[in-house]
This record gives sequence, structure tokens and C-alpha cells, in this order.
Amino acid sequence: MRPDPAFGLLELYDEALPHVYGYLLARCADRAVAEDLTAETFLAAVDAARKPDAPPLSVSWLIGVARHKLADHWRREERQQRRQRRLETDHEPSVDPWDVELDVMVARDVLASLGAHHRLALTLRYLDGLPVPEVAAHLERTVHATEALLVRARTAFRKEYTREEGRS
Repeated sequence: MRPDPAFGLLELYDEALPHVYGYLLARCADRAVAEDLTAETFLAAVDAARKPDAPPLSVSWLIGVARHKLADHWRREERQQRRQRRLETDHEPSVDPWDVELDVMVARDVLASLGAHHRLALTLRYLDGLPVPEVAAHLERTVHATEALLVRARTAFRKEYTREEGRS
């Protein structure tokens, strides 16, 4: 039985650890992240050392593995930040001139004058504050069809509101 080639890393570990950790700490400036990436580096090195075409084990090769682990970390971090920004912008209220205060009496009259499907969609979405998927479930429509209905309902509401406001 052939000995596990990863044992070669054990012999190199004490010499390589300060170099790998120092390399990572200097580039990420966060001890916890550097420690995690150092551990990931040595775990990846164990896997790589067990492959038939494994390169010769050396400190410089381990630094190369650490470089890849650091790049992976930065890519993960960037993806998380993009997701977070997307979530934040998805939940930010849109700047819409119609978000200003409306005359409540005129708005009620306009809402009452709309067709039942428009009135129901606008009430569920804006008065009850339900998200579009829940409005769609209540209306027994697809989300896409509900979004289109809401666009038409808002347009009808604005048109009628502007007309009613002009009469006042």
C-alpha cells in the first residue's frame, strides 16, 4: 500500500504556515478571514496532493493555492454585496410623484368609480400592503398578469384622479 502523499504536507506545515497566513493577512487585513482562508488553503492542498498529477509540494505552491482561495473569497464577497444591493434597491420605495399625499376624499371617489378588478387589485396592493405575489394569489392570476393589471389599474386611477381634481 502506497503512503498518503498528503503526509508530505505535514512535513512542510510548520515552515509554510507563517508564510501562507502572512500572505493572506497582508491582503485581507482581517485576522478571522486570514485564518479561515489559511485553513481552506491547507485543506485544498491536501486534496491536490492526493491527485495523481500533483505538483511538488513547496511553500511557493501553497502561496499559489492561498492566492486562489483569496480570489474565491473576494468573488464570494462581491456576489454577496451585489445581492445585498439588489435586495436593498428592490425594497426601496420608488420615487414616484404619485407617492405624495392625495386628497383622500377624491381618491376614495376615484377608487369607487373604477372597475371592480382594478379597485380590488389597487386595494389589495396599496391599501392592504400585500406584495404582488399575494395579490396574484387572491386574484387567482399569475404574478405577471397581476403586474400588468396593476399597471392598467394605476393608469386608470391617475387618469380619473387628475380629471376629478380638475373639477374641484
